[in-house]
Amino acid sequence: MNFTNTDDFREALVKDLIIVFLGIVINCINGIIVLTFCKNSVFHSDSRYILYMNLVLNDMIMISFSVTLYVLTHANPILNASTCCILIVTAATTHMNTPIILAGMAIERYIAICKPLHHAQICTVRRTCIIIALTWVVGFVPALANVIIVLATQPVSFFSKGIFCFPPNLYNTRYHAEKMMVDKVLYLSFVCLTLLYTYIMIFRTARAAKGDTASAKKAQNTILLHGAQLLLCMLSYVTPLLDIVLITFFPIYRSKITFLTYLVSNIIPRLLSPLIYSVRDQKFAKHMSQYYSCKVIIIQVKLLRRRLKCSSKVCPSKG
Repeated sequence: MNFTNTDDFREALVKDLIIVFLGIVINCINGIIVLTFCKNSVFHSDSRYILYMNLVLNDMIMISFSVTLYVLTHANPILNASTCCILIVTAATTHMNTPIILAGMAIERYIAICKPLHHAQICTVRRTCIIIALTWVVGFVPALANVIIVLATQPVSFFSKGIFCFPPNLYNTRYHAEKMMVDKVLYLSFVCLTLLYTYIMIFRTARAAKGDTASAKKAQNTILLHGAQLLLCMLSYVTPLLDIVLITFFPIYRSKITFLTYLVSNIIPRLLSPLIYSVRDQKFAKHMSQYYSCKVIIIQVKLLRRRLKCSSKVCPSKG
C-alpha cells in the first residue's frame, strides 16, 4: 500500500472521494454476491461456491481496511501505534490470503475436472471449511510474525506513541525487510506453481477427452483468470520499486504516481472476482440477477411493509 499525506486539501479530497466511491461500489457488488449465496441453499453444499464466498468476504474486509487506511493518511495521519498495528495486521492478512485462496480454488477445479468421480468425496463441505480456516491461519502468521519482531526490538512504550500509519514506519527493522522478502518468494512461488500445474493437468484432460470438453475448457479459462488476478495482486509487491522508478523520472507528479499505483495494485484487482463468477458462471448469474431487478426490489419493499403492519395485528393468510 502506498499512501502519501503531502497533497493539498483539494487534491486529497478528490483522491479520497474516488477511493471511497470505488470501495463502496466493490463492496456493494460483493454484498449482492454474498446475499445471493446466503439466499440460495443450492450453493451451500458446493465447495466451489463456498471457496468463492471466502474470497469475496476476504476482498470486502481488505477493501474496507485498505480504504480506511488511505483516508486516514489525509484525515488523521498520526495514529496510536497499537491502533495502527491492528489496521495494518488485518489489511496484511487479507492481502496475503488472496493468492492462497486462488490456489485453493484452482485445486478444486483440478479435482472436479481431472478426478470427477472422487470430487464429491474429496471436496466435502467440512473439508472445505477446514481449508478456509487453514487459509486464514497461513495468511495471519506472517502478519503476527511482524508484530512479534516489533515486540522483540521495540520497547513496550512504542505501542502508546503516535506514528504515521504506514507499514515501513511500523515495521522498520532489517528483520522485517528480510522476512517480507522470504514471505513473498515462498507464497507466490507456491501459488504460481499450483496454478501452472492445475492448468496443465486440466489442459491435458481436455485434450484427452473424447466427449464434450466444454467444462474442461471453462475450467481452463477460470484458472487463466485466476492467474491474471494473481498478476494484478503481485503488482502490490513491486509497487514500491515502481514508485521509485517513476518518481525519479517524474518527481513533480509524486503524489499522483503513488495514488495511481495504489489504485491499480489494491483496488482494481478486487473488481475481477465478480467478473470471474458473477458474469461467467451461468448458475450463479441466474440467481444473482434477481437482486439487480427493480421489480424484485419493489416486491421486497412491499413484503417488508406488510410484515411491519402485521407485527401489530393478525394478518389474513394468502391462499
